[in-house]
Amino acid sequence: MATRSETISVPESASTQEIAREHVRQRRPMQERFWLQVDRQTKASFTTIEAAEKAGLAIKKAHPIVQVAVYDAAESTNKLIETR
Repeated sequence: MATRSETISVPESASTQEIAREHVRQRRPMQERFWLQVDRQTKASFTTIEAAEKAGLAIKKAHPIVQVAVYDAAESTNKLIETR
């Protein structure tokens, strides 16, 4: 099996800090404590659990098949959202 080499072309004018900032932008920064997750993928963050649950419930009602959860970053716990 042949190995594939990956090369990244960097413009000559780019500094190391600019390259580092570009890699940081590729990740989704979650600033708030409560993260809304749909099928284990983080979609948004909220300051209060009530706001996260409200958004999660709206998604769950529209798409009952998907798994919707609110992750508490401070407590490291997940709470599944179920339709009522």
